[in-house]
Amino acid sequence: MKQLNVKLMHPIELINVIMGRIYSRGMTTTSGGNISIKDDNGDIWITPSAVDKGSLATKDIICVKKDGSILGPHKPSSEFPFHKAIYKACPELTSIIHAHPPGLVAFSIARQVPNTNITPQARFICGVVGFAPYGCPGSEDLGEKITKEFKNKKYKAVIMENHGVVLGGTDILDTYQRFETLEFCCRTIVNAAKLGSVNVLTDEQISKYHDHIPKEITHFMDVKYPSDERALRSDIVRIVHRAYDQGLMISSFGTVSVRWKNNDFLITPCDMAHSDITENNIVQIRDGMAESGKVPDRSVALHHRIYQLYPHINSIITTQPINLMAHAVSHQKFDVRTIPESWIFLQDVPSIPFESFYATNTEELAQMFEKNRVVIVENNSVIVTGNNLIQTFDYLEVAEFSANSLVMASSIGPLQPMGEKEIDELRVAFNVK
Repeated sequence: MKQLNVKLMHPIELINVIMGRIYSRGMTTTSGGNISIKDDNGDIWITPSAVDKGSLATKDIICVKKDGSILGPHKPSSEFPFHKAIYKACPELTSIIHAHPPGLVAFSIARQVPNTNITPQARFICGVVGFAPYGCPGSEDLGEKITKEFKNKKYKAVIMENHGVVLGGTDILDTYQRFETLEFCCRTIVNAAKLGSVNVLTDEQISKYHDHIPKEITHFMDVKYPSDERALRSDIVRIVHRAYDQGLMISSFGTVSVRWKNNDFLITPCDMAHSDITENNIVQIRDGMAESGKVPDRSVALHHRIYQLYPHINSIITTQPINLMAHAVSHQKFDVRTIPESWIFLQDVPSIPFESFYATNTEELAQMFEKNRVVIVENNSVIVTGNNLIQTFDYLEVAEFSANSLVMASSIGPLQPMGEKEIDELRVAFNVK
């Protein structure tokens, strides 16, 4: 997976990589969607019209110069007019993504706006979402309607009636994270509605959550990187990319850590797209302090306490897979007694209220993993632990696959969990205590 450097890479490279990610993750079609970047000269680089998104190359990207002249082998996207109009009205924006991902299109067809308060992270990244009335694709009228939402209401994401979505950002990574997070938000809401009601957080709850997050951590200077430590870094990067590729983690949220020795461990960094993480970005934690020059994920204190309490736990993953999060948002029990493999691997999976996550201290939350491998935090995340990294990832996969089956089953009829007789049989057959 190619790491992006928005300051050093040319716009044609950035657009090509991001469009490739959007297409490979099923968030646009061969002919749908467009991306643009406005450079420091005021020139706009944009995807071409009528070129296969699945085989797009850097040579296909078009430049529309500030004077209106066009450079490149194709016509610019037919939606160029609204890109140009948004940049003119909102000079702080330097990139735009327009696409037709299924979740966001579902909201545009229903003519509704997703409530991003389903998690603190979704609200922080996406903000409040706007809605633009219908306009003919490629028309000046459509550009005016969309631009009005961006300019007058300061939205950075706008649902287009019966069409799709358009988003802006300070750079292409900022825009893409907003796009990906908003689609996650829509799909989670749709799946949560299948299970029950959709529960959202108040602005006060979100504010208290952010106030609770530790803002500072002590650093140490004499960092050493022996071979076993470097090997763990590579393991973490592989799992992060694997989780991202499989849709178990989005670029804007998720944490992976692995115990190194004693209670020292390695953890993913704070506020970095998981699709771009390399071994050098992983943060070493020694005696509760972080290696100099790096900022660990905000959940570092919780991970540290779990490792201190439980020597058998050597890896922790915190993430937001769509189907597990549907249970977290609907506040419906994730019943692992419906599938033998799920119960064998996970036993019971408790959910804790969102308030307890920020109201309780780290000690109380960490103690939940004395008997539980997986804990769901309502409207926040799923925390998975294991004896090693691949086992932890396996538990995550099993949990999300099972959650997906439960979401689909909810459309067929009432769930039918196994009884105590079947559970006792599994205890004996698989030596489960």
